[in-house]
Amino acid sequence: MSKCNSCPSKGSCNTKSSNCTVVNHSYNNIKKVIAIMSGKGGVGKSTVTTLLAKQLTNMGFKVGILDSDITGPSIPRLMGLKDERAMSNGNDIYPVANKDNIKTMSINYMVDIEEQPVVWKGPMITNAVKQFYSNVLWGELDYLLIDMPPGTGDVAMTVMQSLPINGIVMVSVPQDMISMIVAKAINMAKMLNVNVLGVVENMSYIQCPDCDKKIKLFAGEENDKFFKKNNISLLGELPMTKEIINITHNGVDEISSDLEGTLKNIVSKL
Repeated sequence: MSKCNSCPSKGSCNTKSSNCTVVNHSYNNIKKVIAIMSGKGGVGKSTVTTLLAKQLTNMGFKVGILDSDITGPSIPRLMGLKDERAMSNGNDIYPVANKDNIKTMSINYMVDIEEQPVVWKGPMITNAVKQFYSNVLWGELDYLLIDMPPGTGDVAMTVMQSLPINGIVMVSVPQDMISMIVAKAINMAKMLNVNVLGVVENMSYIQCPDCDKKIKLFAGEENDKFFKKNNISLLGELPMTKEIINITHNGVDEISSDLEGTLKNIVSKL
């Protein structure tokens, strides 16, 4: 049975308590749950999730990341925790925290080597995602960010219907084909009455090191039409830089003042 008093969606949920399927751990007190989604792979959802978590932590918030991409987890490597393993007391699972005390949970903390595949069918995958929310000792968190897998399938439905998410941040790149697929994810959220907070445009531009001119990598002429048609706002634009690319290799560390300014503007809208 759900415990409404400890639910992040308390006060903004239209579901009757008798019909609610959310299971909240009595030890946890999570104030906001934000999903990071795209509908399309390769646009940088996990990187954006990691950067948002880092910025929120720098601003003094307590943050966790739930890696719901069971078959393609990226969070341990992006957080510099790829060699860590999760521990359990027999009933509950302890999250793995990095040096900034960002708590994380991922299926890669439960396999012997990170290249080991998880060959599961849909029900097992969705049950794992639900357990990562209800059976992990997250404790006190201001934000729990959910790094979503690509697509609008089982995991996306499970997160939207079985977890108390307060909103979704969509990640896109300024390219028409990607925008079309992201629109599918936006429409899914609307169908399930989940609030879309806006779009983070990743790989938006590169900046000339000599004259500081922003050079667009993609044409992106239809961007304004895309935002207007889907009735969503642009939360911010992230450039393609060595700093962001290196997160994949070295994990997130200190971020530059330029990037921090962009991220601060994004998280202020969450």
